[in-house]
Amino acid sequence: MHKTRVLVKLSGEILAGTGTHGIDTLTIKRVGEDLVSAYKAGYALSVVIGGGNIYRGVSVGETMGINRATADYMGMLATVINALALQNTLETLGVETRVLSAIPMPAICEPYARRRALHHLGKGRVVVFSAGSGNPYFTTDTAAALRASEMGCSVLLKGTKVAGVYDADPVKNPGARFFKHLTYKEVLERDLYIMDPSAITLARSSGIPIIVFSILEAGSLLRVLNKEGNFTVIQDKVENG
Repeated sequence: MHKTRVLVKLSGEILAGTGTHGIDTLTIKRVGEDLVSAYKAGYALSVVIGGGNIYRGVSVGETMGINRATADYMGMLATVINALALQNTLETLGVETRVLSAIPMPAICEPYARRRALHHLGKGRVVVFSAGSGNPYFTTDTAAALRASEMGCSVLLKGTKVAGVYDADPVKNPGARFFKHLTYKEVLERDLYIMDPSAITLARSSGIPIIVFSILEAGSLLRVLNKEGNFTVIQDKVENG
């Protein structure tokens, strides 16, 4: 019986594996296996996925001279491609999955509606939210905080390429300080851009803790849910230890 609802935010770049774009078959299969492990452990799973491995919204739009709103909509379409690929992976692994899009496209997936999403979760299906929030000028981070709030999730887990939140890029600066615990306020005041400010603010107002962890290692999602390994917890009440 799936009771505890959690939302996993995945960047599109994760799906590219060691490449710079596209979907790496081995990577999406391994991420899918991580999600299935958490699902089988009894969690009601929903996922928000980005599209940066296919189209990088603002940055590409600026280079090509495309206006911001149009660039954002193009990025939203990229997230739908990733969501369909993830759905196929999860169902190949034996887990029934539904893709819901904030931009209606009924020929390929279901339009987003809160009650529909809750129905699927109640039926034990994994729900993958695509097309962000359906609005330009908002990132998929904000969409993740929004959907986590709407679904009544107990936690929002952001899977990244690093073990958690640092005060600098740990890849470029090996001496970067790692944070085990942070408050929402500290993230905003320190300008630790692990998620955009609107996502942090929305999670704070909804009382949803954010856990930042590396999704690159097999089994990392379930370990984090079991409070094992390295990760950063962002919430108002900082835990001891």
